[in-house]
Amino acid sequence: MNTNIHWADAAKLLQQAGEDYVLVTVLGVRGSTPRASGTKMVFGASQFYGTIGGGHLEYRSAEIAAKLLLQQDETQHIEYFPLGPSLGQCCGGSTSVLFESFKTSNMNIMLFGAGHVGNALAPILKQLPCRLRWMDSRENIDAVAEQASKDISYSDDPAAEVATMPAGSYFLIMTHNHQLDYEILSAALKREDAAYVGMIGSQTKWRRFQMRLQHQGHSDDYYHSVHCPIGLTGVPGKRPMEVAVSIAAELISIYNQASVKQPVQRGPSRAELQPLVAQLNNQEPL
Repeated sequence: MNTNIHWADAAKLLQQAGEDYVLVTVLGVRGSTPRASGTKMVFGASQFYGTIGGGHLEYRSAEIAAKLLLQQDETQHIEYFPLGPSLGQCCGGSTSVLFESFKTSNMNIMLFGAGHVGNALAPILKQLPCRLRWMDSRENIDAVAEQASKDISYSDDPAAEVATMPAGSYFLIMTHNHQLDYEILSAALKREDAAYVGMIGSQTKWRRFQMRLQHQGHSDDYYHSVHCPIGLTGVPGKRPMEVAVSIAAELISIYNQASVKQPVQRGPSRAELQPLVAQLNNQEPL
């Protein structure tokens, strides 16, 4: 249990970690209750943050949250608790509690480059169920990027950032520099666990990169899965927005195909959730 982290910060931490969570909100109260209307707490698979008053109310809330974490879809649920008769709490009032389950995405995308296509693509990706990291190596990013610079992370060594992403990530390479593109591509291929590696450029650029990879001793199998030119060929056009739409369409297609072949198992098992519920067993009302 962690009562020092605000519920909004806790939700953000769990989202960044790719963990599903349940947000619990006290909707309305009558009579004497442990906490006022609007009080919130967050339940994750192995930890919970904040409190709605402790005691049996919190214990029952943990049980309900645990069941929601086992479900595949996001859902909302309202539960009414008469605290005295049903839960045996001395305060004796009643409260209604809202349970909202949130399912995080396992689609992690790292976008390299804040040029015209990157600026068109980033807002599209932000509307998809994914976690996006947007990188650029140029120090004058405020002058380069049309989007708010706070959305872009600066790195003087973008290729090194590839190693910080989880397995099964999607790498989109579209920087302002061909050599930098090659370094990022090499880092992504070296991982051997990327779900997708795509690079902007012409067929001529890609042939040159293939020759460099071959010169370094790599076979066709090493780089055959690279998407270059990036995007769906069935979505024509060279305008930045047209290219961005084709890239987004390709990512959606690949992600959905992978989901059909190997459905994502969301949420922990019931056994894994037992320690969370057990934590609340002996808690006293606050």
